[in-house]
Amino acid sequence: MDLDALSGVIAYKHTGESVTTVTAAVDRITINHPLKELCDLELSGQVTFATGRSSMEISIQVAKAREEGASVQKKEDVLMTCAFTMVSLDPNTKKPVAICPVKVETEEEKNLFAEGEKNYNIKKARAKTGLRKQTPNDEESDLIHAMWLRQLEYHGRLLYHHPLEPAAGESIFSPNQCLHCSLLLTIPIDPNNPLRKPPNTYYMSTTTLSSSQIMQPQYRNRHNFMIFGGYLLKTTFELAFCAAAAFSHSRPTFLSLDPSTFENPVPVGSVLYLKATVAYTEPAANDDTSAQPDNQRHQRDHGSGDQDGGEYTRIQIRVDSKVRDIEHGSTKPTGQFNYTFLVEKDISVMPQTYEEFMIWVDARRRAERVRGSIDGVRGGNGGGGAGTGGGGWATDDGRGARVTE
Repeated sequence: MDLDALSGVIAYKHTGESVTTVTAAVDRITINHPLKELCDLELSGQVTFATGRSSMEISIQVAKAREEGASVQKKEDVLMTCAFTMVSLDPNTKKPVAICPVKVETEEEKNLFAEGEKNYNIKKARAKTGLRKQTPNDEESDLIHAMWLRQLEYHGRLLYHHPLEPAAGESIFSPNQCLHCSLLLTIPIDPNNPLRKPPNTYYMSTTTLSSSQIMQPQYRNRHNFMIFGGYLLKTTFELAFCAAAAFSHSRPTFLSLDPSTFENPVPVGSVLYLKATVAYTEPAANDDTSAQPDNQRHQRDHGSGDQDGGEYTRIQIRVDSKVRDIEHGSTKPTGQFNYTFLVEKDISVMPQTYEEFMIWVDARRRAERVRGSIDGVRGGNGGGGAGTGGGGWATDDGRGARVTE
């Protein structure tokens, strides 16, 4: 909530009080270094990208308070970086209005602006290649099919398509005839098949947690009766943390929040529905685990590979949110939030339905992008500064000591 509040302060400092500024998206929240001691923290940020349209990118970092007299921030003191996209609206019409562009002067400001422009173009490109626009690629389709076959082997049964019409002399109510839309035929393939689902693999449908709550006025924005975006982040994070803990039976460590967009505002008095699902898992035993080929990670995740090795697993939790107007009964989506946690356990999730497979594919793509940004930083290819999610700072792997109270 403090990060979103600071973004609002920075946005109004840039635009002035003549417009209403709202949080449109959280581009990424990343833990760079764990907090290992009790100390004062310093939150700082700036507008890093604004071209004169209605939106602006604000980069924020959380760091240990600088020592008295120190003018330079140590990299190891930077604990967290994030970026918010804010949009300015006309107070009366609630429509987007143009704002002043940001003027860059120093070399560092130019690098931050270039990184913000790059992030903006990447988001536009990803919107065109999402699963709502295109089908899974060949590699993803092969993975889905392999997981589906493995799932059937767990059951010891095989499914395949057959014609709509029953065979000659066969009743439509024959036990071999299925009346569902896809008309699948189920037959046993090997009743003595010893293969069973590994005990550390769980079906995605069993990992969901849901919550609902009435939106109270103390959590509203000061300019209107819409709920503060930082409060929505807080509630989704808490549910995601609970889902990861319930799934792994351990205390998860937060690693990052993927880019998330606020689709519709949440009015005071409405009901907010949240649903958290374990969308994707991958082993994180050591530094080079994330660089393993995807087929090896798939085998490890689903019980067909070597189970010896690391005990750490990255868990991606997807939180879907929607808001319901009590008086009119209408329901609208408010956003999708994807959190990544680390647990000290060897555990995996397996989808079953087509919808679950699409959730898994989307989460896998996000995990691939995270690994790419981390590898870029390790290789010295990252540019930019705090808040860009992939520039210049190391990324915490979640296994360091944490301060506890």
